[in-house]
Amino acid sequence: MADVVAWVQAGAPADPDRYHSATRDGATTDLGQDVAFVTPSGKTNCMTDTKHSDGALACLVDLKNPPPRPEDSYGEWKGGWVDYDGKLITVGHVKGDPGRFTAGSGPELPYGQSLAFGDYRCRSDQAGLVCVNYAFQSAARFSDAGVQPFGCLKPSAPMPQVGEVFSC
Repeated sequence: MADVVAWVQAGAPADPDRYHSATRDGATTDLGQDVAFVTPSGKTNCMTDTKHSDGALACLVDLKNPPPRPEDSYGEWKGGWVDYDGKLITVGHVKGDPGRFTAGSGPELPYGQSLAFGDYRCRSDQAGLVCVNYAFQSAARFSDAGVQPFGCLKPSAPMPQVGEVFSC
């Protein structure tokens, strides 16, 4: 875990003030204290939502092999929807609407740069986006190859309406 944290922290610091808005169809939404960003490849789009999820990070990841839709689920399946709050990562969700992503996407977080916000720091890289949650000493890599947990996060029992779960 220490190596992952050191690697993320070695990224050139991005200006956090640039990442408090999202754009969709030419319209920009001020996110207040929330943060939004997208990787240069466009394969990972992330946003926080302080009002509805205590600032937990959610990402839409263009996964090559998303987890299968659970048999007991109903509604619209989003195999690349990832929620990460530090102690739990869920991959694949049933979502009836785009939630926080209604606002669109944040600015690009260039490769090699890291963005600090709340309990998180994320670094963009061609191999994927790596995010650390300092409060829980956990981390995850998000890429089209999948979600790779670090630290206390381990595969966990399934949850209703969710494809894959990692927890501390």
